[in-house]
Amino acid sequence: MLALVIALGLVLDARRTPTAEPEYVALGSSYAAGAGLGPRQAGSPILCSRSNEGYPPRVARALGLRLVDMTCSGSVTKHLLTGGQFFQDAQIRTLGPQTQLVTITVGGNDIGFVRDLYLLAARRSDTMLGGMVRNLWSGPPSADQRDYGKLERDLVALIRTIRTRSPSAKVIIATYPTVLPRSGTCEALGLSAGDAAVMRQVESQLSTVTQAAALSSGATIVDMNAAGVEHNACSAAPWTKGWGAIAESPFHPTIGGAKATAEAVIAAIENR
Repeated sequence: MLALVIALGLVLDARRTPTAEPEYVALGSSYAAGAGLGPRQAGSPILCSRSNEGYPPRVARALGLRLVDMTCSGSVTKHLLTGGQFFQDAQIRTLGPQTQLVTITVGGNDIGFVRDLYLLAARRSDTMLGGMVRNLWSGPPSADQRDYGKLERDLVALIRTIRTRSPSAKVIIATYPTVLPRSGTCEALGLSAGDAAVMRQVESQLSTVTQAAALSSGATIVDMNAAGVEHNACSAAPWTKGWGAIAESPFHPTIGGAKATAEAVIAAIENR
């Protein structure tokens, strides 16, 4: 009974909607929410893991914009457009004609990118979780078994709907900062060279599809996948994390990655 009450409380908490004027609306998954980067935004849903150190609050502070942060860990693109995550309505529900800026970082959960990185690293670990993964998981789908076509269609539909709701807004899509090095692997990743090679293809295709959706719908692309090549999780100055405990948000942006993304978004706005 207690577990049911706690679960209901978390779901109701997750449905809370920010009430600020939506000059700037941030949409996306945990990469946009800043999961694991610091204290949770006051009043934000626990399950969404929105941090004050993610890139949207940094952009808002730098530009003096009132932010409505709708990002939520675990989101797929349809959650932004039509809702359904934790019984929430669509993330775009706060957009209006007064909205000046919309940022989007999403897609990794649609194709299982971070999930598979985590499970691949876990199954090589000498832990109880590693044993469970080795016994119960058959391994990741190949790059060509992931539905990139649906992801691209969903992104285009999302951007078109944003333009209908907020016709004056600048729409910026930021790709995921690079996790994997150009070749090989490293201890920080916890992946074999073969596993890293498979996931490198997934990471590259995710960026390609995101850019194609932005191009076909007239959104501005901020390509953190290209910008972060020398700041992968194996580098001396990483913008993404490697393997670690789930509470540490492994394979997600570091503080450095959030700062770099915010700076790139601001540069894209100033160069409009």
